Amino acid sequence: MESESTVTTCYRHPKVESYVRCTRCDRYICPDCMREAAVGHQCVECVKEGARSVRQARTVFGGRITVAPLVTYVLIGLNVLAYLGELVRPALVDRFEMLGAMLVGPDGGSYHWQASYPADFHAEGVVAGEWYRLLTGAFLHLPATEGTFGILHIVMNMMVLWNLGRVVEAQLGRVRYLALYLLSALGGSVLVLLISPEDHTVGASGAIFGLGAAYWVMARRLGGDMNSVNRFMAGLLLWLVISAWATSWEGHLGGLLAGGVVTLAYAYAPRDRRRDLVQAAACVGLLVLLAVLSVGKVTGLTG
Repeated sequence: MESESTVTTCYRHPKVESYVRCTRCDRYICPDCMREAAVGHQCVECVKEGARSVRQARTVFGGRITVAPLVTYVLIGLNVLAYLGELVRPALVDRFEMLGAMLVGPDGGSYHWQASYPADFHAEGVVAGEWYRLLTGAFLHLPATEGTFGILHIVMNMMVLWNLGRVVEAQLGRVRYLALYLLSALGGSVLVLLISPEDHTVGASGAIFGLGAAYWVMARRLGGDMNSVNRFMAGLLLWLVISAWATSWEGHLGGLLAGGVVTLAYAYAPRDRRRDLVQAAACVGLLVLLAVLSVGKVTGLTG
């Protein structure tokens, strides 16, 4: 009497005969479920599990390796869109520019800030609870026909953002890079609030100066050619001094300092499981400090 052979089927497709086993889980798999492996074939689930268990490559600063500078593209796009919005509706500049404290009279004119003012006047700026100005001003630029630079203001800023941003984002990864950019922009606005609360300021320069500081710190950490990097940094600082008569040096300096602090935390955090926590704590700590300084200044202005 002959014994009947057992028919084996694919574990994912029970109606399909199969005589090949997954080299990882030892289950039978059909041709549709086979994936090439170093030795033999693996099933779909084992391939996915293996991909999850593979450690993702990271930079010295903990960022994930990325191919395209997506965040830099998005930031440039937002700045350009905001600029187009200004051209269509110029009132957007007055509504969202960085302004710490100003009084608006019944005639619509702007007047110097004072804590006590007549009932027919009203406050404008951060002192009026418009806290969003601390960040929105960093995405606006001088209208094409105004100021010393006009349209060159956004053109120059976007060119520097394109050149610096791609380098910094590639090293930091998208999340760390975005945190650096926003904190640098915020740092510039806060220093404007602290020193020159009545100034009207716009532009991504504070954030870009933060990227400049990041570029210098990263080069030091990576052991790069500091001669060229130092020349770049000297030029950046020289521009900060020379442009002080026409631009907000407070915004530039604030962005530079904030960007330097954040990148120092990125660069010298322990290279173990504590790294992400230390880096996140540094960013949150700086954010809290900027918030406390802002609230303190507003409280002092409003009496």
